[in-house]
Amino acid sequence: MRPADFSTLVLRSLTAAKMRSSLTALGIAVGICAVTLLTSLGEGVRDYVLSNFSQFGTRIIAINPGKSMTGGMGGLLQTDRPLTLDDAQALTLLPHVTHVVPIVQGSGTIEANGRSRSTDIIGANHAIHSAWQFELALGRGLPADESGRSRSFAVLGDKLQQELFGGQNPLGQSIRVGGMRFRVGGVMAAKGQMLGFDLDDMVFIPVDKALMLFNRNGLMEIDVVFSDSASTEQVLASIRQQLITRHGAEDFSLISQDDMLQSLNNILRVLTAAVAALGAISLLVGAVGIVTIMSTAVRERTSEIGLLSALGASQRQILLLFLAEAVALSLAGGLAGISAAIALVLGLQLFLPALPLQLSLFYLGLALLLSIAIGLAAGITPARQAASMNPITALRAE
Repeated sequence: MRPADFSTLVLRSLTAAKMRSSLTALGIAVGICAVTLLTSLGEGVRDYVLSNFSQFGTRIIAINPGKSMTGGMGGLLQTDRPLTLDDAQALTLLPHVTHVVPIVQGSGTIEANGRSRSTDIIGANHAIHSAWQFELALGRGLPADESGRSRSFAVLGDKLQQELFGGQNPLGQSIRVGGMRFRVGGVMAAKGQMLGFDLDDMVFIPVDKALMLFNRNGLMEIDVVFSDSASTEQVLASIRQQLITRHGAEDFSLISQDDMLQSLNNILRVLTAAVAALGAISLLVGAVGIVTIMSTAVRERTSEIGLLSALGASQRQILLLFLAEAVALSLAGGLAGISAAIALVLGLQLFLPALPLQLSLFYLGLALLLSIAIGLAAGITPARQAASMNPITALRAE
């Protein structure tokens, strides 16, 4: 059988019952569209999360107290020796280190101008603005005083200063942070949110004042930013050696931004694949539709199968003929579903730009391959039935 004749037979068999073929392809199209939309949402969320973490830069190493846990009060309680301001100062002497930021975090009430607001309080040093890539909209950043003798200046987030001062200029105004008096020295430029944390609704105070405010003797974290002239492994090794020398043991945990981003990337890719697998369940409906229509076609075209066999068509050619029809139906549905999904994603990005949707060529190609695989899997049984028919019995069926 010539390829041109083969293609003509496949096309005619599909167009002979247009409504039936269209409805069968629609079942596949709906499933492929669902898979494409879900993977687009998963990819969008992945890009959103990774971009949020990357906004502080990628050459950051976080040091947390405690070996078994990586941060918070849990790590602080499990270490014999907490991280201190002296540790942070010692890390500034290491080669390739550009910024060291000691951090204490808590929450409290901020009072100013007859108003009050409960929000997060970050204790840090003057390097936080460069290390975390925070730009100032007004005034200056945290004072670069010696540890333990910092002046009582605070920097407000953009949203917090709007809530406390409205349209007034907050610079030089007096505020109370958890009962301690500070003077507003600057206002951060709008930064937005990161994983539910509103970076604009925070107040930043000197780290030594934060230790006093929260009655702590150790830091919650030290962030180290290093230059691109050194590898992450080199800086990790020098930090580890410096702190072991000071503490006498490795009672701390090191997490590089690269490791964190890679771990997040892997987790979110698995979640995207899991969501796509859930969406693929809807493809079972389309697969059942293909099995049904192809089984019906085999019964309706029994005499045609007998005639093809009488004209010299082999069992393999008949099997491939019906299998090609099933794949063509599934592929048509897959292309329609992908086209609909792309149109929906582009429309949603236009009217709902905040919705994290991201088309991925990898998942688009995978969806297309999936539609072909479904056609092959659903069409193999009816195709075998057609190929195994006795030519004489099939001719008598008319």
